[in-house]
Formats: sequence, C-alpha cells, structure tokens
Amino acid sequence: MRPVLTSEQSRRQDDLADVDPRTLLDRAGLAVALQAAALGAGYGFRVAVLAGPGNNGGDGYVAARYLSGRGAAVDIYPLTAPSSGPARWAHRLAEREGVAIRDWSGPRPADLVIDALFGAGFRGTLPDLSPWREAPACLAVDVPSGLDASTGEAVEGALAADATVTFHGYRVGHLVGPGPDLCGEVAVADIGLPDVEPEMWLCEEADAPLPVRSRTGHKWSAGSVLVIGGSDGLDGAATLTARAALRAGAGAVMIACPPTVEEKVRAPEIMTRAIGTTRSFTPVDLPQVLQLAGRFDVVIIGPGLGTATELRGFVGGLLQGCDGPLVADADALNALDGPEDLRREGETVITPHTGEFSRLTGRVASYREAVRLADTTGVTVLLKGAPTFVMGAERWVVNSGGPELSTIGTGDVLAGMIGAFWAAGLDGPAAARSGAFWHGRAAAELQRTRTVTADLLADHIAETTRR
Repeated sequence: MRPVLTSEQSRRQDDLADVDPRTLLDRAGLAVALQAAALGAGYGFRVAVLAGPGNNGGDGYVAARYLSGRGAAVDIYPLTAPSSGPARWAHRLAEREGVAIRDWSGPRPADLVIDALFGAGFRGTLPDLSPWREAPACLAVDVPSGLDASTGEAVEGALAADATVTFHGYRVGHLVGPGPDLCGEVAVADIGLPDVEPEMWLCEEADAPLPVRSRTGHKWSAGSVLVIGGSDGLDGAATLTARAALRAGAGAVMIACPPTVEEKVRAPEIMTRAIGTTRSFTPVDLPQVLQLAGRFDVVIIGPGLGTATELRGFVGGLLQGCDGPLVADADALNALDGPEDLRREGETVITPHTGEFSRLTGRVASYREAVRLADTTGVTVLLKGAPTFVMGAERWVVNSGGPELSTIGTGDVLAGMIGAFWAAGLDGPAAARSGAFWHGRAAAELQRTRTVTADLLADHIAETTRR
C-alpha cells in the first residue's frame, strides 16, 4: 500500500516535515547514489549529474558527492546556480570534496546521466538535453525532466529514464499517460517525510485480499453468482465470465441467457437458465430474471448482452428491481441513458473501459472523472486501462497487469472474478480492487510462457489465486 501523490501534495509534505531540510536532502541524495550504484556506478564509472537550481538539484549534488567517494568519475552540470538554501549547502559540500563542477555547455562522455533538474516542480520548457540523450543509462530524481508529476503529461523532448528514484510514495505521473514509459523502473525511498492524505493508493498484494472458505462450507455458502448476458454472436462472453467466477472460488454459478445462447454453452460445471423466447432480453423477461436473481449472492449483468433496443428497459428495470450486490459490465453500461440510472438501493460495482465510460458520462475518461462518477452515484467505479483505477469510498490504482490484457474477453474474466470475490465475503470495493489486482497478476504470469487469451486466462486464475 503505497501513497500516490500530486505535486501539490508532495510540496505540502515537504512543508510539514519537522526534520532539518539539509538532513532530508542528504537522505534523498544517498538514495539516488544507491540506485545509481545498482545501475553499475562504481570505481571508474563516468557519471554526469544534471543539477537544477532547487532541491531536486540539491539531491543531485549530494548523490554526486557520495558517488565520487565510491570512486566514480563524476561531473556536475548546473543548469543555473543553486537557489535554495539546502541546494547551496549541497553544492558547497560537493565542491569542497573535489567533485568536478563543469559548464553546462561543455558535456563530457558519461556512462550514466542523473537527471536532477526539475523533479515534480517542472514548469515551462526544457533546456537543450541533446548532449546527454545518447548516454547508455539515465536515472531520474523524482520524475524525469519534462514529465508533469500530477498528470503524467509530458512535453516534447522529455528525457526518458531507465530508472527513477522518488521519495515516500509514487507520483501520479509515474503511473499514468506516458509516465511509465519515461520513468522506467520506479524505486521509492523512505527519507522520513510525514504522511499526507494522498491522491490515491497503489494496490499491492497485501491490499488485495482473497476470500477464505469455511471448513464446513458448501457450494452455496462459498458464494453464488448469477451471470446475465449473452446474445447471438457474443455467446462466449457470458461463459467466460461464469468460468472465471468458478475458478476464482465461487461455489455455484449460473448463466441466465436467451435460448439461442444456452444451446451453445458447453461447460458442464456451469448451470444455465434460458429466459424468454427471443434472441435478446426484453422488459417482459424482468419478473423471471428478478426472481432468479434473488437466489444468488451477486448478480453480474452485461457480458455479451448485445445492443438490441429492448435492452434499455430491461437493464434499467433490473438495476432498480434487484436489491442485492450487482456488477454492471460492458453492454449493460451501454444500455443506460446516463449516470443517473446507476443510482439504486443495492451496492453496485461498474467496470467500464474508457470508451464505455465516455459513452455513459459524456466525459473523457480519467481517474478524476471516475471519482466524480462514484461520488455522484454511490457506485464503485472500476475504470479499466493501463493502469486500472478503482474509485469509491477509497481511491486505488492497480498496475499489476500490462499490454497482454489487450485481447478480447479479458474484461469478461475480470467481471467474473469480482463477482466471485464479492459473493465469497469481500465487500464490493475490496472485491473490485482484488479482482483487478489478481486479474493483472494472472495475465502477467501467463504471458511469460504463452500468448494470453481470455480462455487461458480464465483457466489460470485458479493457480494464481491459490493461497
């Protein structure tokens, strides 16, 4: 569980610190030097430190002093003279200990560039960094120069790092937009800064609980899930969701679907119930579906549901008529008139990708818009993407998965996992967070040996979540 901060929250943290700023600077610079050593900086290794005028530059001066003491050949290139008291102090110490301080316009070859120019305080335009772009490796302090720490947006020519050292917690910019590509591997160092209320939390394994079955449990007490979905041409989606729910630990799973879909379900472990007489659900089917839903701990609606016009009345009626926990995914969200349709008595988790989110809200998808939607409707919003955000009473970001999830059907698998974890005893927000984390972990494990497809991912869940 790591805090994720904006630039403003990071500044507030510095303001609240009750430690001598020079002590904090020295700890930060040492952390940078240690990370540089992990990248190979040792005796005879050529290091160029690009130092800005503020405390980020001060971190660079301190790192240069420690690396020089380790035997590295260190050159410091100040962009301008240091302007903060701690940075001036660090500059004097580096100079006193014989570290070479050179003119910005006279770069020498380097094996490693340490980018200590701006950090989270970057504004405006970048200086000419071309002399250092060809170095074999680059280590950024806090965030790479040119990257906005609060938004993940980057200016043209932002300096890409192989690794980034930051302090106390992540910055939003490390995780969103082009940030992950520019930051490389992010290391978080504890230098004694105080806690502040973060923008969100990064979900780690300890924050993604897995339900535990009772010794005396049975298939219904282990969690029961009803999947409402399927239509001609999309019959596999509901099956993937149901299979994932079983492999994530649900004791009993049923698919409620049109008769033409039921004929195609070939999974003996999954119960089915044909509803209605048409190829898609209609409002006429609501009484039967609502009666069936009352037997299950969690209802998942949406996988492969289709786009028939009759679905609008059906989905809206189900959300209002079903008073239990409900996961709304995919086509169920596309069948709503707007966010107001999400307000209901029962607890709700929605799992849109960015396109579905924008269609539902009329806004560009972002974590801040997900927070707004959660606050105005009372639902937990799991906004799928790279990374995934889970916003509700708590705010989480999940980055356990990667591009291997960019294949059809993986979202159906995620919906099934959330339903299973929720039915087995986690609350809705925890089920969403854990589902997203273990979904990404399973995909990351699977891609080491084969191409990830939704059916393989559904099968791999049982192995990944077996603890």
